[in-house]
Amino acid sequence: MITIEQFRELELKVGTVKSAEPHPNADRLVVLRVDLGGEERQLVAGIRAHYAPEALVGRQIVVVANLTPTTLRGVESQGMLLAASSGERVVLLRPDEAVTPGSVVR
Repeated sequence: MITIEQFRELELKVGTVKSAEPHPNADRLVVLRVDLGGEERQLVAGIRAHYAPEALVGRQIVVVANLTPTTLRGVESQGMLLAASSGERVVLLRPDEAVTPGSVVR
């Protein structure tokens, strides 16, 4: 359990995927360039078994924007996308309607 204050520390934003490529060193990872409204971030996500990279371009996703960058198999990730999983199925979280990139999730 976390407190509401701890939850409020998360910075959740809507981003628009500008490009998506297979990770050069990992079969399960995708490297995404995401517009977060005024800034572009690179994310590395383990969704390649569930989404073809080219199908992600133009989609809006929810991103945890205030994570410390980390390197995954040699490629820096500057945030984390949110997805739901049920058994083997993985589904990206996204707004019901298009919003401006960088919109805050509340």
